[in-house]
Amino acid sequence: MTVAKITEISSSSEISFEDAIKDGLKRASKTLHNITGAWVSQQKVDLKDGKVVAYRVNLKLTFVLKD
Repeated sequence: MTVAKITEISSSSEISFEDAIKDGLKRASKTLHNITGAWVSQQKVDLKDGKVVAYRVNLKLTFVLKD
């Protein structure tokens, strides 16, 4: 029997949403093992003087618990 857990993280990038996702997954995989999936639950941009200065994402990660 497999048991999985879902946890939510947030990540940001000055480059793009895709970069924020990749950075978040890279960092999460240092602590969470057996990540089997992820989905973006929210996207947001930070603005300064009408220009995008940061792309932010909230990710829900699924990982399998070890026995």
